Amino acid sequence: MVKNYYNQHRSMLNQEFKKKFDAEKNTVIKTSIKQDFLFFMKKMDSIENVALIGALLKVKNLEDLSKINTKSTPALPAVSKTIDQTANYPGGMNNLRKQVADLFYGDGVYSETGNSKAVVAFVVEQDGTISNVQAEGDNFTFNRQAEIALYSVPDKFSPASVNGNPVRYRFRLPLAMNLE
Repeated sequence: MVKNYYNQHRSMLNQEFKKKFDAEKNTVIKTSIKQDFLFFMKKMDSIENVALIGALLKVKNLEDLSKINTKSTPALPAVSKTIDQTANYPGGMNNLRKQVADLFYGDGVYSETGNSKAVVAFVVEQDGTISNVQAEGDNFTFNRQAEIALYSVPDKFSPASVNGNPVRYRFRLPLAMNLE
C-alpha cells in the first residue's frame, strides 16, 4: 500500500513538472525546473524510504506477535526430502535478484567500504507470499534495505508442495552490492 501511494504521487508530480517544463520557453528556466524536479524526486525517495521502513517495522512486529501466540501459528516445516516441488519465483531466481536490485534504495545505505553483503532468509507461505524476512550481514542499513526490497517484490512465488499440497518453504538469498 505504501509503495502504491508513493507511485501514484510520483506520477502526479511527474505530470505537473512536465506541464510546467513544456510551458516554459526560456532554456535557463527549463534547466532550473529540471534540476528542481530531480532534487524533489530525490527527497521524495528519502521520504518514501522512511515510510517503507515504518511499514517494515509494522510487518515485523506483527510477525513477532504471531510467534508469541504459538497455538495459531504453525511451526515452520523441517526441510524434507519428500518435497515434490520447491517454491519458485516467476521468471526464476535471476528475475527475483533483478527485482530486488531495482527496488533497493541505495541512498538509504551508509557504508564506508562501498561493498555490502547479506544473506536474506525468508519464508514463502502456502499462498506464495513472503514473510519472516531477516537479513544478516555486516551493515545494518544494508540489511534493512534488503528486507524492504524483498517485502516489496511485486509477484508472488508459486509455493512449494508436498504430495500436491502447498507448504511453507524457507529460502536463503545471498545479496551483494557495490554502492558507490
